[in-house]
Amino acid sequence: MNNAMMNNVLYLVDAFTDKPFSGNPASVCLLSEPREAEWMQQVAFEMNLSETAFIVKQDDGFQLRWFTPKIEVDICGHATLAGAHLLWETGVLNPRETARFHTRRGVLTAVKHDEFIEMGFPAMYSRPEEFSPELLNAFKINPYYVGKFDEKLLIQVANEQIVRNLEPDFVKLKQLDERAVVVTAESDSEDYDFISRYFAPWVGVNEDPVTGSSHCCLATFWARQLEKEELKGYQASPRGGFITMKIEGDKVILGGQAVTVFKGNLLV
Repeated sequence: MNNAMMNNVLYLVDAFTDKPFSGNPASVCLLSEPREAEWMQQVAFEMNLSETAFIVKQDDGFQLRWFTPKIEVDICGHATLAGAHLLWETGVLNPRETARFHTRRGVLTAVKHDEFIEMGFPAMYSRPEEFSPELLNAFKINPYYVGKFDEKLLIQVANEQIVRNLEPDFVKLKQLDERAVVVTAESDSEDYDFISRYFAPWVGVNEDPVTGSSHCCLATFWARQLEKEELKGYQASPRGGFITMKIEGDKVILGGQAVTVFKGNLLV
């Protein structure tokens, strides 16, 4: 392990994609020492991406924290993928080493298989939930199913085109008391099992391009529906991104690729 590589360098990485300018961009800061939460929040606000990740070496792995432009979040898939990708790319870890991240949700791990990265995340399950007519009016949809997981709503609709054509009224949404909404449908294509989109204007992210953490619930939801333990999902945002999933006990193994777009030095 090369600790000298972690010296307050800020990167932008496109996650859940194999080409730049697609997938979900995350800023990742490799820190030489811990910094205060207020400073990290200011950096995240400055970057103005759905999440900025901060990684610092500690005993038995790395501390990992994620911030949106407005708040610190408990779990984030794409910024974890981006961070793990950088640890191997910069030589902090060698390709055979496992990345161990200590987070607010416990220890998360990532392993590298050539250009593909697999991450062990906690499995999540939705439960049926009452929904407000105002919410459905803002999305202009009639749901097959509405559930809740991790304080977020999961909505299943009839077909893929409904998901792709969504144009939510974000002014109306911001007036409601929610945290995030995932809308999903079975895929029309043999390339994917399902598609989804993720909206979170309440935390400063109108639409997240590709959301790893939501697939911890989407995986278990569609595994039951499709009677499969290995799935492929496509998040149909304008940037788009592809995620593989495997159910392993109480974990979901999320898989994806990542591409580094730029790096720079923090001067503050």
